[in-house]
Amino acid sequence: MDQDTNQTVAQGSESVEALIGQVVAQPARETAWTKQQADNRKTGRLTIYLGAAPGVGKTYAMLSEGQRRKARGADVVIGFVETYGRPRTIEMAEGLERARGRILPYRGAQFDEMNVEALIERRPEVALIDELAHTNIPGSRRAKRWEDVLDVLAEGINVITTVNIQHIASLNDVVAQTTGIRQQETVPDWVLDLADQLELVDLSPYALRRRMIHGNVYPDPNKADLALRRFFTEENLTALRELALMRVANVVDRELLENWSKKRAPETRERVMVCINEGAISEDLVRRAARMAGRLGGDLLVLHVRTHQGEPDQQWAIQTRSLVRELGGDFHVQKAEDPVDEALSFAARQKVTQIVVGESLRSRWHELVGGSFVNNLIRRASQVDIHVIARQER
Repeated sequence: MDQDTNQTVAQGSESVEALIGQVVAQPARETAWTKQQADNRKTGRLTIYLGAAPGVGKTYAMLSEGQRRKARGADVVIGFVETYGRPRTIEMAEGLERARGRILPYRGAQFDEMNVEALIERRPEVALIDELAHTNIPGSRRAKRWEDVLDVLAEGINVITTVNIQHIASLNDVVAQTTGIRQQETVPDWVLDLADQLELVDLSPYALRRRMIHGNVYPDPNKADLALRRFFTEENLTALRELALMRVANVVDRELLENWSKKRAPETRERVMVCINEGAISEDLVRRAARMAGRLGGDLLVLHVRTHQGEPDQQWAIQTRSLVRELGGDFHVQKAEDPVDEALSFAARQKVTQIVVGESLRSRWHELVGGSFVNNLIRRASQVDIHVIARQER
């Protein structure tokens, strides 16, 4: 563990990785892949093993599937695997070919990273690529490993990969509220939607905690003890398990609807619009709307209406646009004197079926005198459902 990591943990880490002493790099570039590009260029099949938390057996399941396919004659290569020194995982990887990796320096240390170019040049039938949410060390071809996976899929190579529920972008705020730890590494929801097969690797909270205590997840007893106290509590694991089960159930429900009904026309597809202002609360609203759109199998639109001259705060706009893009939505900024009229006009033009707004932050007195955006929107809206999200703190 390097000095920077020690300092992070001492200050109270905001990720499970840093909590156990694992370095999480800061990407030197923006992500490049978009949902539309991935939809158009993906030719390989994607299988994702989803878990509620580290240690449930995702990597073992991925390697086991690789061994099964190899035994049946498939050309299987490990693009990258992280064993964390777990004996059974190391044993399961034996006999599988590994693509050539690459060593990159970062903050005075050397890190083993996946070599995407070498893997594509090798061109196996199936590539096993662990830890989909991983942030690549600066100097890598892409900012995130999920982008590497999309590069490989675009070459017609089938990929089997792993991810934990806490890394799903739209659930970032829910996980932080539930566990007290906000993940630094996330995967866009639309990447999971690309999966041809989503497999839940399940383990009860009691069984996972026993694995931790016996050193089967983190061999270092100090790391295991810290993780048990800070993240792997029975309450946290139960909540994360429920989130993972719900995510898989939503996928099954969507597939059933698609199989049992004709393809929906654009005008009958659910379109969820969320209205936001500048400020930290907008991030939670966007994530909430994204989860709603995901459950409905619909589109996400994010609208910011400016009633005065000038452009929105540049940093806020960049962060919001990046978040919306990560969640697979579209971000729009409109200028108008009447924000309610513009929101409803925009909704009509875009065939929006659901509008999400945050509860007003104004006092009751100010609402009576100057009116409320939320109340006026509800009063003037027709043919569209309005969802008012309560504030976290009152």
